[in-house]
Amino acid sequence: MTLFLTFNFQILKYYCTFVSLKINITTVAETRYIFVTGGVVSSLGKGIVSASLGKLLQARGYRVTIQKFDPYINIDPGTLNPYEHGECYVTIDGHEADLDLGHYERFLNIPTTKANNITTGRIYLNVINRERKGDFLGKTVQVVPHITDEIKRNIMLLGNTGEYDFVITEIGGTVGDIESLPYIESVRQLRWELGKNCLCVHLTYVPYIAAAKEVKTKPTQHSVKTLQEQGIQPQILVLRTEKQLSENICHKTALFCNVDENAVIQSYDVPSIYEVPIVLAQQKMDKIIFQKMGISGEKKLDLKQWKDFLKSMQTARKTVKIGLVGKYVELPDAYKSIIESLLQAATYHRRKLDLRLIHSEKLTEENANEYLDGMDGIVIAPGFGQRGIEGKFVALKYARKYDKPAFGICLGMQCMVIEYARNVLGLTQANSTEMDPDAGDKVIDLMEEQKNLTLMGGSMRLGAYDCRLEKDSIAYRAYQSEQIRERHRHRYEFNNEYKALLEANGMKFTGINPETGLVEVLEVPGLKWYLGVQYHPEYNSTVVKPNPLFMSFIEAATK
Repeated sequence: MTLFLTFNFQILKYYCTFVSLKINITTVAETRYIFVTGGVVSSLGKGIVSASLGKLLQARGYRVTIQKFDPYINIDPGTLNPYEHGECYVTIDGHEADLDLGHYERFLNIPTTKANNITTGRIYLNVINRERKGDFLGKTVQVVPHITDEIKRNIMLLGNTGEYDFVITEIGGTVGDIESLPYIESVRQLRWELGKNCLCVHLTYVPYIAAAKEVKTKPTQHSVKTLQEQGIQPQILVLRTEKQLSENICHKTALFCNVDENAVIQSYDVPSIYEVPIVLAQQKMDKIIFQKMGISGEKKLDLKQWKDFLKSMQTARKTVKIGLVGKYVELPDAYKSIIESLLQAATYHRRKLDLRLIHSEKLTEENANEYLDGMDGIVIAPGFGQRGIEGKFVALKYARKYDKPAFGICLGMQCMVIEYARNVLGLTQANSTEMDPDAGDKVIDLMEEQKNLTLMGGSMRLGAYDCRLEKDSIAYRAYQSEQIRERHRHRYEFNNEYKALLEANGMKFTGINPETGLVEVLEVPGLKWYLGVQYHPEYNSTVVKPNPLFMSFIEAATK
């Protein structure tokens, strides 16, 4: 009997040791969740704050990812007009996503996927599809718990992979918006379920009233009160402001918003968005998060590479003047990734970027010199539709005539083909069937697999595809690789029936998709730097790893 009890006691001891070890391992490996909400007004920069916070955690050695939850009912932003929503970003797995995902990738240098961007449309679609299949066993489907459960499932999706120590979730819109209520309720539930492994950061606006010559915290107080009424007490407040605030203002805000005074962080205007992580680090935002989430023994903050980039940006004396020709130039966010890619490449070449946004609808043969003289390089922007297309042809003709470095992206590359066919080959009826279905020479045509599609959303050639480069080419020298992989977003392609004719007249096709034969890269070797790509290299350019083609283009422009 004694032997039996001793034996069982040993088993129990080993079992308890194993359980204890297992708990400790789980504790170390568990994912922590940080939610970023916004108040007072939209467009405060939740995406930049989220990306900057992610950068600080990553710089301490943690594995971080960021996701965006958008409250609009569109399935994704792919069918939204750029004037409505700015740039449509594309993830490596072919999901059309919010432009904030571009910030996440540029700051963290890690790719995003469909799981990083969720909309209300997708949430409801998933729930409705499950209801149609009978998954709810005849129960009444409601916002709570079914919609909120689906939101929570998507929030936890990335964390459950075991690949990340932190998942930062940005909630789109403004607290108090009716469409945001299910998301706030989901966050409230997760705060209760996850305890210290969940934290809420609230970003609000502190306006400066010029007539009174003082800043006002009342909008922030109301914003926090609205959040509290919905069951969430933010642990950290980020005050978005034009100028640095006094200690009295921060103390007052902390007092009236029930937040620790050291947890009131300022996000004031700085010359570049890439300085925001430094501003947050100076206020020890990352340390405050560790304290509130019970994390001890944090690793040393390493932002050397980031600071080197900023130093190059701040100390550059020479400029490089680039003309970006497009039809959405009234809203620069429509070309956000291109603009940031140009800025990154210019910085690495110790140049300040002098970017001129040129409206393609206003560009004509008569005024081309007025707009384009003095440019070191010209970028022909992507887009869809006929509007402004003739101005792009004018810019390309000018670039060829005066041998200016020219970079065509997606539709910009297609415009290169059309302009060359018209003005070099004499094919005056050359066009894309997107612009003219009855064009005499269809040098750009609808992709074969697109011809029977009727749905617009998510039906283009999307995501990352392989491309094989010719060794004796600008593209190969830029990438230093024969095989590359870049992201796409298009329906139309170069018509290979015209390939031999164009090559016989000086245009070379130096990048081809190995599976489909689709032309990905074109060049004109007789010119200094004249290159077009069917893909979007701007989606693959980050602060610490700028895209090679943008680097090569800026290098040519600086010469």
